[in-house]
Amino acid sequence: MDHQKFAEEWVALWNSHDLEVILSHYSDDIEISTPMIKMATGGKESTLQGKDAVRDYWKKALEKYPELHFDLIKSTAGVDSVALFYKSIMNKHAVEVMFFNEEGKINKMYAHYD
Repeated sequence: MDHQKFAEEWVALWNSHDLEVILSHYSDDIEISTPMIKMATGGKESTLQGKDAVRDYWKKALEKYPELHFDLIKSTAGVDSVALFYKSIMNKHAVEVMFFNEEGKINKMYAHYD
C-alpha cells in the first residue's frame, strides 16, 4: 500500500463530508478509540465497536462540526497499518493509527489529539 496516496485520499474523503463513502473504507466490525467520543457525546465511552455505532457517532460529529476540515501533515507506514498526522478540528493536531484487515479495510483505529 502507498501510505501517502492512502493518506491524501482519506483526508479528501473526510473533507467531502460524504459519510457513506468515508465508511466504505472501514470493516463492519470496525473498532475506534478516540477521546473525541467523550467530548462529542458527553458520555463515558471512548471506544465504539461496529460500523453502525461508528456511523451514528460520525454523523453527529459531522452535524456538530459542519466546518470540519483536515490538513495532512505527514503519513507513515507500519505492518498492515498507517499513521496519519494532521491538523483537525478546533486547530488540534491529531495522530490517527489505522490497522487494515486482509480485505484492505480499516478494522481498528486509535486517535490521539493535542
